[in-house]
Amino acid sequence: MSNATQHQDVSVLSAAKNGLVYLTPNDWALIADKAVRMQFKPGETMVHKGTPTNGLYLVLKGTAAVQIPSHKGALGVGAGEVCGEISFLDELPATADVVAKEPVEAYYLDRPTLQSLFELFPHLGSRFYHSLAAILARRVRELIGPASSLMPASLPKKK
Repeated sequence: MSNATQHQDVSVLSAAKNGLVYLTPNDWALIADKAVRMQFKPGETMVHKGTPTNGLYLVLKGTAAVQIPSHKGALGVGAGEVCGEISFLDELPATADVVAKEPVEAYYLDRPTLQSLFELFPHLGSRFYHSLAAILARRVRELIGPASSLMPASLPKKK
């Protein structure tokens, strides 16, 4: 991969508001250097429900649908966002299918590669997992619904 392409990829990933927001430019350079670039055609499954991912994907271009049977419709994953993170974290089979809605380019990072990076650069690991925690918290909140519906009746609503 050329330096120009890698620089463009890092720009997309580091600018994402719903991605790995706590990573530094140096962290991104390390990750981009170790990642495997993959391409998916429309309709192609990136993450298979029931199969361990053994890593995670960072979407560079395109969008994919996260198909959760109990959820009406599909949730989207776009440029700069992560998928396969639940299986990556708990080392269990994936909880949903992720299917490319259009041509998708993504970085794939397997667990051994990431673990090696985290052993060499512990602060990278800390920022990486902090970012994943923020992503998962946001996604759970989106699935649950507006925060106002979760507030106890005895508490005043924020203005």
